[in-house]
Amino acid sequence: MYSKEFEEIVHLRRSNRVFDANIEVPDEVIRKGLELALLSPNSSNMQLWEFHWIKSKTELEKYVPLCLNQRAAKTAKQLVVFITRRDKWRERAKWNLGKVQDSIVGEPSRLQKSSLNYYGKLMPLIYSNDPFGFMTLVRKSISFFMGFRKPFYRAGGLAKQRIVVHKSCALAAQTFMLSIAAEGFDSCPLEGFDELRVKKALGLPRGAEICMIVAVGKGTEEGIYGPRFRVPKEEVIFVR
Repeated sequence: MYSKEFEEIVHLRRSNRVFDANIEVPDEVIRKGLELALLSPNSSNMQLWEFHWIKSKTELEKYVPLCLNQRAAKTAKQLVVFITRRDKWRERAKWNLGKVQDSIVGEPSRLQKSSLNYYGKLMPLIYSNDPFGFMTLVRKSISFFMGFRKPFYRAGGLAKQRIVVHKSCALAAQTFMLSIAAEGFDSCPLEGFDELRVKKALGLPRGAEICMIVAVGKGTEEGIYGPRFRVPKEEVIFVR
C-alpha cells in the first residue's frame, strides 16, 4: 500500500515562479533539505556533486541577472546551485576505498575484496581521461569486445561521464525540492542561466558544471502559470 503522505507532497510540489516578498524561508528548512539531498541515490556512491547555498540578500541580488532576470530568481528568498564535480573522482574514489578498508577486520570478505577492486581499479578505469583520448578508446574497446559475450556496461568518454554525474546530481536536486515542499514552501528549478558567469561568481574550477539552480520561497497564486497537465500515461508508461 502506497503512502498518501508522499503522494500529497508530490502533488504539492509545483514550479512556482513568484515568491511572497513578506514570508522568509527559515535557514533550517534549507539546511535540512540539503542534508536529505546528501542521502540521494548516486552512481557508485561517488557523490560527485556540490550544493552551493546562496542566502544573503547581497549575494541573491548578484545572481538575478545571471539567471536572466527570471521572476523566480528576483523573488527567491534562497537559492541553491547544484553542481557536478566529475573532476573530483580521484578524491571520492579514495574516500570510498578508505571506508571499505576501515571496515575490514581480519580477513576481508568476498564483498569487501570486490569493493576494494571496485574503487581501487574500476573507478580509475571508468573516470580516467587523457589529452589524446587513449583511455576513452580503451573503455570503448573493452565494452565492445566484452559486449559480444554477455551484457556489459558500455563505458565511454567524457560525454558518458557527464551524463552519469548530472543524473546523480539531478536526483539530489529532486530530493531537495520534495523536502522543501514537505515543509510547506515552494521551489522552482531554473534552466535559464549564464553558466560561465555563475561558475565565475562561485569561483568554481573548469571541471565543475552547473546542473541546475533551485529558487526557494513561499509560492503565490501568481507564481503558478496554469494547471498542471501531463501527456497521457498510456504514452509514457509501458508494462512488459
